[in-house]
Amino acid sequence: MSTIEDALIKAEKQKKESDPSVQDVQHIEEKSSVAINDSESINTASDRLEPVVENDEQPVQFFDWDKLKKLGFICRKDTHSKIAEEYRSIKRPLVINALGTRKDEIERSNLILVTSSVPSEGKTFTSINLAFSIAAELDKRVLLIDADVAKPSVHDVLGITQEPGLIDFLEGEVQSLSQIMLRTEIEGLRVIPAGGRHKFSTELLASNKMIELARELSERYHDRIVIFDTPPLLATTQAEVLAGLVGQVILVVAAEETPQNIVMESVKKLESCSDVVLTLLNKTRRTLDTSYYGYGKY
Repeated sequence: MSTIEDALIKAEKQKKESDPSVQDVQHIEEKSSVAINDSESINTASDRLEPVVENDEQPVQFFDWDKLKKLGFICRKDTHSKIAEEYRSIKRPLVINALGTRKDEIERSNLILVTSSVPSEGKTFTSINLAFSIAAELDKRVLLIDADVAKPSVHDVLGITQEPGLIDFLEGEVQSLSQIMLRTEIEGLRVIPAGGRHKFSTELLASNKMIELARELSERYHDRIVIFDTPPLLATTQAEVLAGLVGQVILVVAAEETPQNIVMESVKKLESCSDVVLTLLNKTRRTLDTSYYGYGKY
């Protein structure tokens, strides 16, 4: 290298060292390169964990409150009614298990399944009231899923859209969970209806896609309580299948109606299914004092 070339290189180097604008440009270029690499890593992770995005453009579903009031459900303005107070008592241990001090001790603690031994014990009544009660809290969000795909009733009771729903998603007719997650007039409450009927509904509920959905709801919606309204345990096998996918199970028992041997048969089915199994005594007729609530004292 000639003396002249060497002098020119040194002069250029000194200029860069003494000129802050040149240093800043170099620094920005380096940061830009790092950012692009980081962005590629983030996009790759995003592809793997693609989050469920709620569709805010969906029309809001409004409930038939007159019908709900006649049927004895919690109503928005009746915050101090007897039924509202009863469900405050019922939800407390469930919320503590799901989001409080015990959440790390229970696998999938935020997934709650509601079932009964036989039909007409009040499982759907319990599922909806529990969802209403939890969603009424300012910092709580609830997703209510109608998983009684053989005889769905949540949509009919609430007066909302039935399809598309859970079965359509599991069958592949609907690709995104956001397409079946209905917005409701209660800000903290979303509902997934059962969807269309299917002759292989039990198989769909036991499929890998349902297992993956339960995992997704537990991990990506860890700050939300998910309530599954399922068929009676002794009427179909669907509830037993789903019970193995959740952290908490509520067995609704109709007071003075369901024989003890029937209840014990259901309890036996649930023994190895979930970390927490609670019983809820429904339809009790006894006169109660203020320290005891008839619906669902555990």
